[in-house]
Amino acid sequence: VGENVASPMREQTDLPDELVDGLVELRLSLAGLAPETAIKMPSELSGGMRKRVALARAMALEPEILFLDEPTSGLDPISARAFDHLIQTLCHNLGLTIFIVTHDLDTLYSVAERIIVLDKGKVLADGNIQTVTAVDHPWIQEYFSSRTSSQTN
Repeated sequence: VGENVASPMREQTDLPDELVDGLVELRLSLAGLAPETAIKMPSELSGGMRKRVALARAMALEPEILFLDEPTSGLDPISARAFDHLIQTLCHNLGLTIFIVTHDLDTLYSVAERIIVLDKGKVLADGNIQTVTAVDHPWIQEYFSSRTSSQTN
């Protein structure tokens, strides 16, 4: 795991090994992982931990923007919400902009400040959650109503 997170730093910088090792520990910590995670093999990690390691690696070179594709897919609801909370924390504490492609309505409601709904390469809606859910389009109405109907059952 540590080698995986360090890889971009070793390939893209001339930082000394000791500094890279410290930065790996810091990135793992920012992703909510204990320092000893660095010595584990990826096969020893849960799905949620693997997602966090991928996040630590993505943060290795201190980007201003992160692109996450379906970051909560395959996670149980508790782990998915914990990942959402981590994303919020990183945005607010590090000033990161995070661009997420997701179908997870809970993530949209809890994390997204701006939502863009696409259909066949065209923008159907763009705005905050209230703006988007108010758009009078059959797919948007059906999609967002699936969350409210599943919560009432």
